[in-house]
Amino acid sequence: MAVDYAVWAARLVLAVVFGLSAWGKFADGPGTRKAVGEFGIPLTWVPTVAWGLPAVEALVAVAMLPPWTAAPAILLAILLLGMFTGAVVRLLRQGRRPSCSCFGAASAAPIGRGTVIRNIVLIALAGWTVVATLVDSEVPGVLPLDHTVAMAVAAGFGAVLVSLWGELRSLRRRLDEQVLSTLGGEGLPPGAVAPEFEVLNTAGGRAGLDELLSPGKSLLLVFVHPHCEMCAALARELPRWQARSESALTIAVLGNGDVDEHAAWGREQGLGEIPMLVQQGNEAALRYRVRGTPSGVLINEQGRVAAPVARGAMAVRDLIVQAKRTGRPSSPQTNGAVL
Repeated sequence: MAVDYAVWAARLVLAVVFGLSAWGKFADGPGTRKAVGEFGIPLTWVPTVAWGLPAVEALVAVAMLPPWTAAPAILLAILLLGMFTGAVVRLLRQGRRPSCSCFGAASAAPIGRGTVIRNIVLIALAGWTVVATLVDSEVPGVLPLDHTVAMAVAAGFGAVLVSLWGELRSLRRRLDEQVLSTLGGEGLPPGAVAPEFEVLNTAGGRAGLDELLSPGKSLLLVFVHPHCEMCAALARELPRWQARSESALTIAVLGNGDVDEHAAWGREQGLGEIPMLVQQGNEAALRYRVRGTPSGVLINEQGRVAAPVARGAMAVRDLIVQAKRTGRPSSPQTNGAVL
């Protein structure tokens, strides 16, 4: 009997995942077409695939539940997940990280290792469901009506919660973009009190301004994006610059998005002991009015902004030179990429 409940639960989970995926893609048609094109589908086939894929996913979600269609639906789900995982791995090996849009606008983050791991878990779950059914043709059996209703209600409630969570993330992202577009001049004026913030640390836990500031040292916040080549070039120089100014300066790097992706990016660039921090909603960039990457904000030991925002690798280097000297204001260059 326990196997029956496990198989039914697995079917419900898979049905919810594919149902939400189909719903999200239908609701965000432009995003779906963009994602399909970025995954290498020929341009003439993009509209067909953008409509056909969510239609097939919806069919899989519905066919997952009736016992006479469940096995073919699960096998089709494994095929779709396998094809998608292969495409993700291929793009990652090419150094490309397009937006997933697996669940529409709610999943606009770039693909990464987390995408592969999630798909592997789903494939394993679907595979176990098929094996359990083949080993015993009577599995899953018919459950009591009240238990069936309870499981269906729980699955529906979970789907609603996941959908609302995705909508909340999408709304937060759009709000951040709107706020960034309506801000005044870039950067806080020198002498302004540095705003507090709290972000995730790829080494574990969270970090804020108080944790990063050290007595007798300035703090340089370097804002980057993992898909920005100029950011990568700057990041590779930071450990050397940090070593030369260790007595006067602490450097911290801030990105925005997936923690695992930024942790891997930091290792690739050889950041070493330099903290790699991750915003979840541009919270630090908004407070400091940073609009481009790579950019640097220098904060003196009194917790005040020491210079205008520096845009580009050379301008960030000028901030490091300023921190090593007497804190005289510099005129940063602007050779970076706009967010």
